[in-house]
Amino acid sequence: MTQDVKEIFGGGRGPGSAHPPAPAALAAKVRTLAPSMTRSMQRVAEAVADDPAGCAALTVTGLAELTGTSEATVVRTARLLGYPGYRDLRLALAGLAAQQQSGRAPAITTDIAVDDPIADVVAKLAYDEQQTLADTAAGLDTVQLGAAVTALAAARRTDVYGVGASGLVAQDLTQKLLRIGLMAHAHSDPHLAVTNAVQLRAGDVAIAITHSGSTGDVIEPLRAAFERGATTVAVTGRPDGPVTQYADHVLTTSTARESELRPAAMSSRTGQLLVVDCLFVGVAQRTYESAAPALSASYEALAHRHGAPRGRP
Repeated sequence: MTQDVKEIFGGGRGPGSAHPPAPAALAAKVRTLAPSMTRSMQRVAEAVADDPAGCAALTVTGLAELTGTSEATVVRTARLLGYPGYRDLRLALAGLAAQQQSGRAPAITTDIAVDDPIADVVAKLAYDEQQTLADTAAGLDTVQLGAAVTALAAARRTDVYGVGASGLVAQDLTQKLLRIGLMAHAHSDPHLAVTNAVQLRAGDVAIAITHSGSTGDVIEPLRAAFERGATTVAVTGRPDGPVTQYADHVLTTSTARESELRPAAMSSRTGQLLVVDCLFVGVAQRTYESAAPALSASYEALAHRHGAPRGRP
């Protein structure tokens, strides 16, 4: 065994050594991180996700031989997935295998075909949406989420940046925050985003929403806010993307599975909306004494537009 493998095989501190992912989160972690891995690490990750029972029975040498890689690559993959060492990954694989054998793991759906009946389209889309939500929830770092909630609850002002489908999510978050009495603005115009970002300071919050993690029109204002001392948050499907360089807190969404008839923007938006809802509910909990009256006031103000009697429903 090589020296670098010995140094990290025994459970030394690593990216996930404090809180290794639960077995149910393993497949989600593979889907999220695989695009950023080297090809050899991808082979290891795909092997453990495709056959957890078989891989759980293998030593580090055996898995390296199965995937045509090295022991060091196997261990590095385990650590990137959030486990201190390969032994911890094997335990998670054994747990995942037990879940699959009990029938709790869903079968992987097929892509939507041009000639699929509409009933099959509904079923496949519903499955993909459920999987996206489950993967996002499994991979969401609740420590980072809690820190972002704390910053938002105390913020003087919050700016949210997003373009395209992510811009719709940015609008959704700001509308929610406004309804509980917080100052929030969504920016999809890159020029306005930057000119507003340079006005931020300590005590303000800037949130960038970008599935790819590399959208320049979102990264630029986040960087400006970061440099001026605002607390910054990135909501992204690529935890190693450029946007995270300027993020104090990173909230990772599930990596979208794109097909010809299902653009990545569809499933990525689903994961982003879950994160936005988690942020909003967390902030509403922290600010309940002021949030509850603000929500009541917004219900009252809009009731007549929905044909409802005035007063909270």
